[in-house]
Amino acid sequence: MRLNQNILLLGKKVALVPYTSEHVPRYHEWMKSEELQRLTASEPLTLEQEYAMQHSWREDADKCTFIVLDAEKWQAQPAATEESCMVGDVNLFLTDRGDPSLGEIEVMIAEPSCRGKGFGTEAVLMMLSYGGCEHCLPGGDAQTDDE
Repeated sequence: MRLNQNILLLGKKVALVPYTSEHVPRYHEWMKSEELQRLTASEPLTLEQEYAMQHSWREDADKCTFIVLDAEKWQAQPAATEESCMVGDVNLFLTDRGDPSLGEIEVMIAEPSCRGKGFGTEAVLMMLSYGGCEHCLPGGDAQTDDE
C-alpha cells in the first residue's frame, strides 16, 4: 500500500517502517525457516519471487505492511541500518472490498531472541491505531476477535 510509503511509527519498543526492497534480503532469510513457514502458512519463495511479492504488496490497495524494528537498537546506533534492526513485520489486510472498514492484522516476530519482549503486542497496537485513524480503514473503527 503506497499510503504508508513515507510513514514512520515510533513506539517505546518498536519502530514501524514501510516494507521496501532494502528489507527483502533479511526477510527472505527469515522465511527460509520451516518454523516460520508453518506458523505463517507460507510457501518458500526464491529471492526474486520475494522481491516481486514485496513490490506487489506495496502496490496493492488492500494490504499495508510495516517492518518491525527494535526501536532501542535503531535509535542507539546512529549508523545502524534498518535491516540490522529488523525483528519482524506487521500487516493490515482489508478483507471486504464492499466494506473497507473491515480488516485483519497479522504480526510476525521472526527473530527468536526478540520474542516474548512485547514487540508484537506494541506493533499490533500501533497498527490498530494507524489503521483505525482512517489511514487505512475508512470509518476508523478497530475491533478484536474478543469483541
